[in-house]
Amino acid sequence: MDKKKITEFFADKKSRRFIGLSALTFLGLIGALALQTVWLYNVYTLIKNDIQKECTSILGTALYEEINIISSHIPDGYEILGGPQNDSIPSNTYLYEGIYKLGLQYSIKEIDSIAGVYLQKKDIAADYVIYDVNPKTKEVYDKSNTHKLFRLGLIKSDIIPTRLDFSQGVQIILGNPFKYIFERMGFLIFSTLIILSFVISCIIYQIRIIAQMNKIFQIREDFTYAMIHDMKTPLSTIFTTLSFLHSGRLDGKPDLKERYFSIAESEVDHLLTLTNKVLTLSKLESHKLEMFREDVPLAPVIEKLTAKFTAKAQKPVRFTLSLQAPSVYADKEYLEEVLSNLIDNAIKYSKESGVDIRIASEPNERYTLVKIHDNGLGISEADQRTIFDKYERAAAGRKKGSKKASGFGLGLNFVQQVMNAHEGKVFVTSIEGEFTEFTLYFPVK
Repeated sequence: MDKKKITEFFADKKSRRFIGLSALTFLGLIGALALQTVWLYNVYTLIKNDIQKECTSILGTALYEEINIISSHIPDGYEILGGPQNDSIPSNTYLYEGIYKLGLQYSIKEIDSIAGVYLQKKDIAADYVIYDVNPKTKEVYDKSNTHKLFRLGLIKSDIIPTRLDFSQGVQIILGNPFKYIFERMGFLIFSTLIILSFVISCIIYQIRIIAQMNKIFQIREDFTYAMIHDMKTPLSTIFTTLSFLHSGRLDGKPDLKERYFSIAESEVDHLLTLTNKVLTLSKLESHKLEMFREDVPLAPVIEKLTAKFTAKAQKPVRFTLSLQAPSVYADKEYLEEVLSNLIDNAIKYSKESGVDIRIASEPNERYTLVKIHDNGLGISEADQRTIFDKYERAAAGRKKGSKKASGFGLGLNFVQQVMNAHEGKVFVTSIEGEFTEFTLYFPVK
């Protein structure tokens, strides 16, 4: 399986995992919404049933008071009984049966007026109608007013019979009771919205975290494949060089033999530098790296580096030095590595016609400043926010797909980590297409 197939395999695997997690999260949200909806519906039903019972009770009270009004018209010597106790038939039914036999008739408009007072006391603000209805056939004989009730969500009280043969009864019907129901459910609805908002926010945050992790995993995979691929070249060169040297064909050619030795040493140094950089970053991040700081003269270190890069660069490189601070308090090994990284970047990200690099140092009360300035390609404002991130070089190469300078995105992150270990700082100033300047702040002793 070649590199491309391996990359596609892992990419597809991670994509499927990300889609699976997103699907599970979405299903969890749907489940939570469904449960919350069922809960709210059950509460709505309970409140609606409670209002229905209250309306039935109010209607019974209104009928009883209407009986008291009618009783003033009952002839002397007559008495209306309310029926036996513990009977399933309401006592109001016996009372109304009695007034019917006496030839008296109740008024549903009067019942409407009395019921309205009790509904207002219960804060049930809704349109209503009192029906004179047949309990068996539901045929409406008369109604107390001409209100047109909104048919959706009607609440109907129980029909209270006014005749013992159940041929006539009274019922109250509420229209559009939602306002009253939702007022009762107000706190519940508000708390539900708060909880759902919190859950949805958490899920969105989780999806973002998963997406970021997926992106980081992809960057690390790209870095791993790029590193292995780039390590193959020097390893192949070393293997080929050693094969030539081992074969003895160069024994009579000392100059060529020395050249092959130099090539092998250069490639080994390249691999060793890269390996040490990765290990150093790992130690820095786990706070296991110790810095052995001392006063380090800058001139010898910088002269060594300028000579090295002048010799190995594939384009013209011109150095200018201005060392107003002769030394810095730093770890000599890592100081050299930091400066080497910045000079190497200055050469990489420059025009083919060459680059002018100015290295300066200056003291102040708290820090010794070391500046590396070049007239290369510069860095955009957007990239300046991320250039110190780990693997950023590999990520940029993947996004843009252009033939940029090779690398793994470790160099500037290494610089930042080492400066943090020195209890110092690093800043970048750049204008795209004009210049880049890195400033290192080393605390004074």
